[in-house]
Amino acid sequence: MFSHVFVGVSDFDRALAFYRPLMAVLGVRERFCERDRLWAGWESEPGPRPLFLIGRPYDGQAPHPGNGPMTAFLAGSRAVVDEAHRTALAHGGRCEGAPGLRPEYHAHYYGAYFRDPDGNKLCVACHAPPA
Repeated sequence: MFSHVFVGVSDFDRALAFYRPLMAVLGVRERFCERDRLWAGWESEPGPRPLFLIGRPYDGQAPHPGNGPMTAFLAGSRAVVDEAHRTALAHGGRCEGAPGLRPEYHAHYYGAYFRDPDGNKLCVACHAPPA
């Protein structure tokens, strides 16, 4: 369904320091990092798409995170959700909802919500029952 998701960032190095460890926790492989263009991308397995991309907005203007847009990453277990949330907060993220069950979505939905250093809202969710 998706080709890619692009998240605008204002400070590329700060964003890279946030997203690299987060993607590592999620087991998502970095596909490229181009410092001359100030963007980086991670790909799903088996690849090559969809891609998750960060970078400076194409028009050169500052990014403007909104209220409503959110990018959600799939986690294979609840432990990964917990670790991703801890990692995000340790690398400059801001909590928007601690890890936990959200039965209003469905019986096994376990998610955590946070914002990256630019204010982009992110989620990591596991849909599987507990192991």
